[in-house]
Amino acid sequence: MKKPLLIVMAAGMGSRYGGLKQMDPVGSAGELIIDFSIYDAVMAGFKKVLFIIKKEMEEDFRSLIDDKAGRFIEVEYAFQDLNDLPDGYSVPEGRVKPWGTCHAVLSCRDKVDGSFAVINADDYYGSGAFRSMYEFLEKAEDGKQYCYSMIGYLLKNTLTEHGHVARGVCETSKDGYLTKVTERTKIMWRGGKIQYTENDTDWTDVPEETTVSMNFWGFTPSMMKEMEQGFPAFLEKALNDNPLKAEYLLPLAVDQLISEGKAKIKVLKSSDRWHGVTYKEDKDSVVRALQSMKDKGLYPQKLWIK
Repeated sequence: MKKPLLIVMAAGMGSRYGGLKQMDPVGSAGELIIDFSIYDAVMAGFKKVLFIIKKEMEEDFRSLIDDKAGRFIEVEYAFQDLNDLPDGYSVPEGRVKPWGTCHAVLSCRDKVDGSFAVINADDYYGSGAFRSMYEFLEKAEDGKQYCYSMIGYLLKNTLTEHGHVARGVCETSKDGYLTKVTERTKIMWRGGKIQYTENDTDWTDVPEETTVSMNFWGFTPSMMKEMEQGFPAFLEKALNDNPLKAEYLLPLAVDQLISEGKAKIKVLKSSDRWHGVTYKEDKDSVVRALQSMKDKGLYPQKLWIK
């Protein structure tokens, strides 16, 4: 079997943060958040990482990755292009927003022929998550249903103090499989409680121990085919309902496969705390947390020593 591949979604500009947060150093030796994820992936067994970026980012991105992490793991790039659409479809006038995480992963469909994990470039996931995912993918084989996985985090461990975030709120079966994932685009701490809103007026409580997705998925090659086949149906609805902003998202695609009985998604639970820079105000706490982990010996003071 081919060794599992790590796919990193890094094409987003981070509108709330106000810049290209994937390239903002947070480590004492100039490391990016993604450096810590790549380090954890290498230690877990991954041999290759494929970055999804915008073509215009390539030179800057290579300068930060190739001569550092790239000396310890094979690195390849794929480019997300707004015009990468099925035959017969075109970008609506005025559309500048990317088509979502499924579309991002589809941009590397010609480079993937085995099982693969998918993560965001701007989230810290924890070393245990990469070990669990690699062990799962090494053995994953489709049977009567597709054999996928997801790292599940405790909601309370994934929030920022500086505003709302988007989280995939998960429901699981007694035997640890995902039964439903609902994307909550505005969820946050409010008055000591976690709440979400869909209309900016009415707020609903969510238990702190709720399992959520942080877009750390594990798939067999069948997922690439399913996303490609499902893209036209998404576009038909999107171009009619919300042509400038609709997104083809991984949680929604997964949820549909579950509802159709096509896939089983094992939830690999993690007690690690998420760290990420959703807002500029988050950066200082992320810097402190990562330095603390270095000081405890969980990471070397310089991740990529020649």
